[in-house]
Amino acid sequence: MEALIEEQNELESQGSECSQSITPRWRSLFAFTTRPHLLPLFLALVLSVSSGVVSPVLSYLLGRVFDCFTNFGIGKYGGPELIRNVSKYALGVTGLGVASGVLHAGYFGFWLMFGELQAKGARDSLFGSMLEKDMEWYDMRKDGVEALIQRLQTQIRELQMGTSQPLGFALQSTVTALSALGLALYTAWDLTLITIATIPLAALVLGWISARMQPSIDAQAKELNTASKCANNAFQAIDVVKCFNGQDFETWQYAKAIHRAAKKYLIQAKANALQIGFVRFITLSMFVQGFWYGSHIVITGKKEPGQVLTAFWSCLSALQAVEQILPQILVLEKGRAAGATLQAILTQMDKRRRVIISGQLTPEFCEGDIEVRNVSFRYPSRPDQPALKHASFFFPAGETTFVIGTSGSGKSTLGNLLMRFYEPASGEIFIDGNSLQTLDIAWLRNNITLVQQQSVLFNETIFKNIAFARRDWEKVGKHEVKRSIDTAFLQSTINEFPKGLDTVVGAGGNAMSGGQRQRVAIARANLRDTPILILDEATSALDHISKGMVMDAIREWRRGKTTIIITHDLSQIADDEFAYILDKGVVVQEGYRYALEKGETGPLVAPRRPSVNFPTQRRLPKLSEEVRKPSIVSRSSGSCGSTLSVCSHDSLDIQCHPRRQSVFVPGIFSLAKESPEMNRRSYFEPFVSPAATGAFAMHRMSGVPDIFARPLNQSPQLKSAWPLKSRREQKEQDLGDWSLLNELHKRTASAADRTPGEGSTSQASPEQSKTIPMKTTRRQSEDVQGEAPLRIAPIKKILLTVWPTLTWKHRPLLLGGFFCAAVHAAGTPVFSFVFSKLLATFFQPVNREREALKWSLSVLAVGSGDALASFFMHYLLEACGQAWVDNLRIESMKRIIDQPRTWFDKDKNSVSKLTECLDRNAEEMRNLLGRFAGFMFVVVIMLSTAIIWSLIVCWKLTLVGLASAPFIYMITRLYQAVSGKWEGRSNDAGTSAASIFTETFGNIRTVRALTLEAYLHEKYLKATEKAFHVGLRRSVYSGTFYGISDSGIAFATALIFYYGAKVAASRDFTVQNIVTVFSMLLFSIASANSILAFIPQINSSCATATRLLRLANLPHKSSYEHAGHVRLPALGTISFNDINFTYPSRPLGPVLNSLNLNLPPHTSIALVGASGSGKSTIASLILGLYPPTSGTLTFDSLAISALHLPSLRSLIAVVPQTPQIFATTIALNIAYAMPERSPLASRANIEAAAEVAGIHTFIASLPRGYNTLIGEGGTGLSGGQAQRIAIARAVARKPMLMVLDEATSALDRESARGIRELVARLREKGVGVLMVTHDREMMAVCERVVMVREGRVAETGGFEELVSRRGGELRRLLGGA
Repeated sequence: MEALIEEQNELESQGSECSQSITPRWRSLFAFTTRPHLLPLFLALVLSVSSGVVSPVLSYLLGRVFDCFTNFGIGKYGGPELIRNVSKYALGVTGLGVASGVLHAGYFGFWLMFGELQAKGARDSLFGSMLEKDMEWYDMRKDGVEALIQRLQTQIRELQMGTSQPLGFALQSTVTALSALGLALYTAWDLTLITIATIPLAALVLGWISARMQPSIDAQAKELNTASKCANNAFQAIDVVKCFNGQDFETWQYAKAIHRAAKKYLIQAKANALQIGFVRFITLSMFVQGFWYGSHIVITGKKEPGQVLTAFWSCLSALQAVEQILPQILVLEKGRAAGATLQAILTQMDKRRRVIISGQLTPEFCEGDIEVRNVSFRYPSRPDQPALKHASFFFPAGETTFVIGTSGSGKSTLGNLLMRFYEPASGEIFIDGNSLQTLDIAWLRNNITLVQQQSVLFNETIFKNIAFARRDWEKVGKHEVKRSIDTAFLQSTINEFPKGLDTVVGAGGNAMSGGQRQRVAIARANLRDTPILILDEATSALDHISKGMVMDAIREWRRGKTTIIITHDLSQIADDEFAYILDKGVVVQEGYRYALEKGETGPLVAPRRPSVNFPTQRRLPKLSEEVRKPSIVSRSSGSCGSTLSVCSHDSLDIQCHPRRQSVFVPGIFSLAKESPEMNRRSYFEPFVSPAATGAFAMHRMSGVPDIFARPLNQSPQLKSAWPLKSRREQKEQDLGDWSLLNELHKRTASAADRTPGEGSTSQASPEQSKTIPMKTTRRQSEDVQGEAPLRIAPIKKILLTVWPTLTWKHRPLLLGGFFCAAVHAAGTPVFSFVFSKLLATFFQPVNREREALKWSLSVLAVGSGDALASFFMHYLLEACGQAWVDNLRIESMKRIIDQPRTWFDKDKNSVSKLTECLDRNAEEMRNLLGRFAGFMFVVVIMLSTAIIWSLIVCWKLTLVGLASAPFIYMITRLYQAVSGKWEGRSNDAGTSAASIFTETFGNIRTVRALTLEAYLHEKYLKATEKAFHVGLRRSVYSGTFYGISDSGIAFATALIFYYGAKVAASRDFTVQNIVTVFSMLLFSIASANSILAFIPQINSSCATATRLLRLANLPHKSSYEHAGHVRLPALGTISFNDINFTYPSRPLGPVLNSLNLNLPPHTSIALVGASGSGKSTIASLILGLYPPTSGTLTFDSLAISALHLPSLRSLIAVVPQTPQIFATTIALNIAYAMPERSPLASRANIEAAAEVAGIHTFIASLPRGYNTLIGEGGTGLSGGQAQRIAIARAVARKPMLMVLDEATSALDRESARGIRELVARLREKGVGVLMVTHDREMMAVCERVVMVREGRVAETGGFEELVSRRGGELRRLLGGA
């Protein structure tokens, strides 16, 4: 297993090497700046420059104040004069505070606004450009579309952060540094030059360190993308993860990617900490040469002490400004990297072709003649595998034509080409004689409807999902929708939902079953009613009767209109209907069914008749074969895109088309005994003992029978490459006799339209089926929309989770980080004290130079210690922050996967929201410890030390200074509350826009097919506009309160100056003591003030941290899945005793009603019944995905609640109806979650399982074979190929019970025959099989058939017995009397 994973990592690394490297530049921050953005940007720049001048002006005023105190200290001033002069400058500081508040409010608000504009610009540009890309671009995404979407959202957020207040703060600090240096040069240029002599060297060092940071940012983004993809795959396939005990495996995979990303981030953290520590050392060490020279020029009389202090203070302000930029560097680096990446994606989309170039031709009518001439095509993700090879088709207007063939034969490709999702490599396609390339794409897609097997619904109401069929969907009336609902027999389903047509179907339509989604898609197609309709396995999820009813309704509706039906179900083809047969992309046969049945070989030859002769009425050909010819250009009627248009043709406008004759290509369907797909002899031999150990799966129980000992018996009846299946029996009444359909509808639709396994307590009356309830009085037990919003946790509560989360490896580092923070915090008061001693040398009459040198060297010592403490503080806290977040991520992943299945049905737990929380939210959360906690701790220690020291030195001045603290605290808290409130609203608005982005591009094929681009684009623009307006209000409120908070600091400074003059004038304290208090309080206040700029980021991080902590604190191993501890050595008899069950998320009535059923071991059993009768629910209960509401489910007389579910699931293998493919290699998909050293994970066992599933030959034909990457970002698979890999995954485990839930719905006849052979062989070897199926041939191969109706067992027995029973339920289900 480890070797397989290493091969996968090697493939992914090779793929990354091929990717284009991106060199981000600082202008990448402005990649999405447009002309309307220039005014806010200009105002932000002007206000930033203006606010940057505030600090130098304050330095000038401080110099003047110090001059006053110096003159007072040497006797030039008296007390009154000191008070008068200082009061004048204190008023100046007050005025400066007012101006500073206005300027800071403006620049802060405008930068927040600019960040919102950049985010909106990026969102809108990406959405518009991606909407224009062809399907090839989506197919070629290395990591898949889902992972790309998640990373784009993260990068948009990083760009927004990088272009908002951090950029403004960096610019303001740059202006402060430059203007302070300018003031210093103006005041004492020689002193300034000597003081900053080390700055050029420092700039070179900082630039070199910054350059080393960028590669690690890119590498971290790549690893986070891998982690995001792992999480996304696990959440989407949660049923498979649980059934195959893959929880630990998925957590392990995710943890590996997270740890790799952490290593890359620590490189960035170390570089950033080195920058901060280096600048700190340079900032303080410059006083060594500076003060020595400063004292010299004061002694010589060249400068006044105040001038020297002004120069020193300005130099200090300049370097402090540079120091304050450094914590923002990482944010800015990530922002410019995100901007460069987003710009590169847009550039790539612009350089490559966009959506296939649209023609200009828009014919007035569309009759529906389609001719495909010699077309060849290969999918971009499978360039070595041709999907179509010189294929030719003709679909005449007004007729129904079938396309059948094996899985992967190219059937669905035909629909993709007709919709112009792709361009053919060669050949040409014509509609009504017009080349497809010449037709306008909008016209084309408004005249063709494609309904695919995986029917996609949008997160809207049922009504809107159906109304989307029309371009003017806003004008669609309920009466029009009702007609379409009747055609799809959807009325009973709508009656079941509390809000009727107003029911929101959820993301992807998860509130509905597969069959219900298919009915909605058919209703949508009916309302659309285009001249051409393509149905691609559009009824595969429906039961026999429902499928027959819907198909008959479709035939009636589509009479006289071009219809192409792609299917594996040959019973859907009437005798008079034309069919093309594809094999490996080649048309091997074509003709009417009655003609093809007379051939020597092929899928339609010698159809088997049912063992019981049901009354039938065969359809007679309505049209002669000569009519099925292509018509020439002249057309007499039709409609261009009208929903009521009918294709028609004139009988005179026909010409001969030779390809319409029945054709047989010899050799294609002849038996090839040497074919690996048919030769099963070698499959079971490589299998070994099923005992398994390892980290990712439960120990296999002893006593598992070795069922794989000898090859299958080669029955002569099973040797044909095309297994024969009986045609669907026609109903006794003609299609126009709707009374029978209504009777069948009333009898079966209630059960047929429910969610799988969902029952109903009442039957819809005929009157009810004719009405569309928009609202009902029934209430849902859980309204996801009405859930209370998550309350943002305070930062203190969040940080209290750090210590318990960290391991003992990181806890000493955390303590070391805060110890270094305490040393760093003490450095400022110590520096203030030494600085005051330096200032005091100006008052000394003798030994000035020697004292200045002594205290300058003391400053150097303080600077060295402070720089080391600063480096280790930042690095250790960043490392602990990364470890904290990574542990929470992994814990969240573990707990998410452990949640009961119903937890995932809630809207707040959607896949996109969970993935975003683990990705972007965790990245922002790390800043709380890595950046902000250290700063806040330093400020607290610094303030405490400064206050205590100041109280000792001059308690009066200190107390007066502290008198302003309550006012400053109140303003700061108010600012924090307002900022937090609007930060949360802004995040929610951004998340809403992101969900639309995900829904659109996750379902891009359906969006294109329904021409919903304009609607979703408008919807997205409205969402981004709303997010922008919320962000705009945030910028106004946050900027205002930030300005007020900043002004409060200036007012406190003015108060300290004024009262300091009064204290000095009173002679209660010496001037040196007062200057010492000035230094300590002002330095500490300046440091505390720097926290204000981080408050919006702190609030944003708290909001995201709250979401992640919710996941990390989910209950673990406390659900019903962990209640039992008994490990079964074998399954024994499975008994349902008076079982009742209702889905918690859809409480519309019981699904199972007092179900009593015994499933003996080693028996093959078919569970049959109408769609929604409870079959799949029975399988889900056996697998422990849901607990019974009441009653007892036992295994060998032991209640399932007492059993250890993981060990139980290790005895069972499941093949779901919708196959789940993971984004990894084929080998790892088949060996999913198997123990590392298990022989079941060997390559021989994997290949043998693939052989049985009929997929080995296809895999072997791929260039990389079993090492081929599939899933998101890998080689694309057809539905049948994916289904066969899922079957191989189940077979490889050698289970005691295999559960097949409609496992052949996406398979062709030959592949289905292989599954029937497998069931027969499993039965011979004593392996139980539980087959949930609608297919009569699958029923026939089982020993026992259980007929389920409305959640109860209606009848049970052998297949022959039940279909022979007059009035029996199974006989009725299969269309008998």
